[in-house]
Amino acid sequence: MNWVEVVRGGTVESRHAVHVAVQDARGRTLTSVGEPSVLTFHRSAAKPMQALPLVEEGVADRFGLTEPELALCCASHEGESRHVEGARSILAKAGADEDLLRCGPHAPYSAAAARALVEAGDRPKRIHNNCSGKHAGMIALALGMGWDPVDYHRAGHPVQQRMAREMARWSGLGADRIPTAVDGCGVVCFATPLDVMAGAFARYVAAADAGEPAGTVVRAMTAHPFMVGGTGRTCTDVMALAGDRVFVKLGAEGVYGGGVRGQGIGFAIKVEDGGRRAVEVALVHVLVSLGVLDGAEVDRLAGHGRPEVRNTLGEVVGEVRASFDLRSHSTAGG
Repeated sequence: MNWVEVVRGGTVESRHAVHVAVQDARGRTLTSVGEPSVLTFHRSAAKPMQALPLVEEGVADRFGLTEPELALCCASHEGESRHVEGARSILAKAGADEDLLRCGPHAPYSAAAARALVEAGDRPKRIHNNCSGKHAGMIALALGMGWDPVDYHRAGHPVQQRMAREMARWSGLGADRIPTAVDGCGVVCFATPLDVMAGAFARYVAAADAGEPAGTVVRAMTAHPFMVGGTGRTCTDVMALAGDRVFVKLGAEGVYGGGVRGQGIGFAIKVEDGGRRAVEVALVHVLVSLGVLDGAEVDRLAGHGRPEVRNTLGEVVGEVRASFDLRSHSTAGG
């Protein structure tokens, strides 16, 4: 069984099918659940790889980007004031105008931030898009490399060509073997088998542990987890609690990826129906199975790992729980 279950009154009401792959940096599958080779769009889980050229090309140093700003380049954020200010700061340091952003406007995901925007008589702008940090970073990369930043989001632009090379580099696949499409924010997104995605995260975290530039990105994410998500977000709360033991990144349509520091282990999760409530529960369960989180930490993350189901009276009437054993599916040592 590879489910995340919704239980009401002791009876399973709904199930989400979950696929998990765990690999090491050599591409060996250590354990898996479901179909580890299922083709999966990385979506925003690719952002740590997409932010790396800012570091490797010296653009982050040239423009004086701070660690929180680099973490924001990896974010799918809530649109809170620190996120919006951070994206504006990246653009200002690069000498870019906000109008260059090619992500569409939407209201902040944070209800409080969205309400504050309305109360101020303002309207959502591109800077409030949950991917504005990534887009600001891509504009900075274009300007730092001497490329025309206009239409940086298009597949033929040097920025997106560099993103494609990063995906090929960390996945170990040729670029011609990586299906592409258009992401929700307008840039190119990439698909690989789920186990290949896990291997990419394993190689990335191994590079970070070896002191390579990936370590700068991972350190920014784990030292400033609020910038990666925001108030109440699973990714933020996990990294705030675990510190530098693990870095994790959410992707749309039920995707999570991450790497375990000091072990060269990467993991990737795909919820078949795209359910976010399920992938967050699965993430916490995977981290427990891999020994990253202990019992006390799991208790503190219960709102993410085993959230309660409440009725309109506020009464607890059920829960969402993981119902799969990652360890029992281990293929290590074979």
